[in-house]
Amino acid sequence: MIRLAFGIDTFQIGGTELNAVRWAEHLSAKRFQLTVVHLHADGPLRARYEQTGAQLVHLPLRSLYGTSAVRQGIRLARLLAGARIDVFHTHDIYSNIFGVPWARLVGVPAVVASRRWWHPSPITRRVHRIANRWACRAAHRVLANSPSVAALLTQSEGIPPGKVICIPNSLAESAFVSLPAAERVAWRARLGVPADAPVIGIVARFDRDKDHPTLLDAFARIAACIPRAHLVCVGDGPERAAVRRLAQGLRLNGRVQFVGTLAPSFNLHDLFDVSVLCSVTEASPNSVLEAMAAARPVIATRVGGVPDAVHDGTTGVLVPARDPQALAAALRAVLENPERAQALGRAAQAYVRAEHHEHHVIERLSAWYESLVPGARTAA
Repeated sequence: MIRLAFGIDTFQIGGTELNAVRWAEHLSAKRFQLTVVHLHADGPLRARYEQTGAQLVHLPLRSLYGTSAVRQGIRLARLLAGARIDVFHTHDIYSNIFGVPWARLVGVPAVVASRRWWHPSPITRRVHRIANRWACRAAHRVLANSPSVAALLTQSEGIPPGKVICIPNSLAESAFVSLPAAERVAWRARLGVPADAPVIGIVARFDRDKDHPTLLDAFARIAACIPRAHLVCVGDGPERAAVRRLAQGLRLNGRVQFVGTLAPSFNLHDLFDVSVLCSVTEASPNSVLEAMAAARPVIATRVGGVPDAVHDGTTGVLVPARDPQALAAALRAVLENPERAQALGRAAQAYVRAEHHEHHVIERLSAWYESLVPGARTAA
């Protein structure tokens, strides 16, 4: 059995956080003994980790530097050494910076950093970007979640190609299961959408990177041409109030629904006819993959790692970022051609089932972890 430790920042809901907990839930308990080192104690994903049976260790970290950080680093070092951890895998920028040096210091056999973003958040300080680059260079391996991100690591961060492994985000089987028709109608009614309305949907945090204003501009351009169309925005965030004001200014009242954060057991994209993501920067967005699993035609911006999954004209439609005219044209073309929409959705679903289904991804991840520990596969 491999003694595996995850290093995570938070139990909040986000793309990186959801992927990490899905991996924790599906790694074999017969092959891995999991410890989860976390820097923040609470959040909605904590209960899911507890249900896996993993040991949860909280290291409260107010800053990545200073005497407090050193004290927590010593605690981490003692934990890793005392538990004889075989593989220590950090999942985000702050756990990379904090965890990798201490794991290397105590001689953990395999130290893995992660790159799961394209550009760091604008609020990420320059010193943290530099520290993360050095943490990735210090790690034995760096895991990227898409081929484009893997290429970025080697081309922009100076990481040797031999140190980089690409393991994509995973999708549960439930993401591929359609809602019964009656439940779909009932849920649409709860969201304030008529049963027969063409629905454009977006599942994304309200921040500047997701660029909701471009989507509202595009929707306003087609609202008169497709008078029954509705736009449903799922999510929350700092830009939500501003986007709502913009919708009012565009006189889209009643046509745009802001439904907040939803976490039902089914794939939210099943409620839409077309799924959109108009971000200005992305690595491998879960929202796009989930829309593809629901067999929805996806319209997304040609940024970062999005084209790794959305192949223009085959598994979806790509448009330039910050181009409401191009986005409006793509939306209208799909909404007015149901046969093409269905063909895109079928191709998208087939692609992500083959490349991102958890069965394939977890087995690949497990085999890779075992390859990092001499003799593990033989023992298994």
